[in-house]
Amino acid sequence: MWDRVVTVVSKMRSDKTSLQKAAQKSGISPRTVKRWAGSALQKRSNGKWVAKKRDTLLRLLKVPASDGTREIAVRGSGQATTLAEYWNAVHRYLQTGNESRLKKFRGKKIKDANGVEIELPTNRRVLLRLGGAGVLSFESLYARSA
Repeated sequence: MWDRVVTVVSKMRSDKTSLQKAAQKSGISPRTVKRWAGSALQKRSNGKWVAKKRDTLLRLLKVPASDGTREIAVRGSGQATTLAEYWNAVHRYLQTGNESRLKKFRGKKIKDANGVEIELPTNRRVLLRLGGAGVLSFESLYARSA
């Protein structure tokens, strides 16, 4: 259920969609979203609910590791956005060989929910090996699908 709630908030923010539509697509009620993730939402003067620019919701996401991917918990939309941009750069590199977007992430780290810094792998050889082995999946950034 938590994954669905976080997905609703993310969709509201990225797609500029209403709480009602995003919740319906995820198969949950707007009331549930407000109850579980109310801190990430804001009620406008016209009565409509919108996602705040940033939130501190907990998300379970995937990050590449030497032997495939691993799940990490991150707190906040900022960390999730950074990780999503990183995955897009990895995907582009594996599809085209163009590493220009990947360079931005050299030495870059994200913090997990416990404050532990995790370096985002940018070694081309490692990424090619993992991509060639089929262990890097781009179906979803989220560790569990809703």
